Amino acid sequence: MSTRPPFTRETAIQKVRLAEDGWNGRNPEKVSLAYTLDTKWRNRATFVHNREEAKAFLTAKWEQELEYRLIKELWAFTENRIAVRYAYEWHDSSGNWFRSYGNENWEFDENGLMKNRHASINDLAIKESERKFLWPQGRRPDDHPGLSELGL
Repeated sequence: MSTRPPFTRETAIQKVRLAEDGWNGRNPEKVSLAYTLDTKWRNRATFVHNREEAKAFLTAKWEQELEYRLIKELWAFTENRIAVRYAYEWHDSSGNWFRSYGNENWEFDENGLMKNRHASINDLAIKESERKFLWPQGRRPDDHPGLSELGL
């Protein structure tokens, strides 16, 4: 199944899961390869202008957001665009836990690389006992509930 545009519902779902898996792997070098050389991002109030800046952004992100675990869910898609909603849990260096909720709009080139990414994210402080994303770090297990199943 191709993860290049034009997307079908099945290929859009697959593309979302591949993105989730990549970000849960927390390898900035590997993750950055999913983006065009001239990728453009808005992540909260941070602007990224190319793949190298994306890699630097991800490196800094995962140095600050510890024990990061992410779930993404397809919201909508067209031929070369995908919208997702997501949540991720993490803690800071002081042990304070957060669940961050977000929405992203993605646009892909003909090779399936992301050329535009617009992310809006809000952080909610949570107690460690309120965590819902409890799998071992890395890829979310296939049998772990998604956002809708968790009521998020």
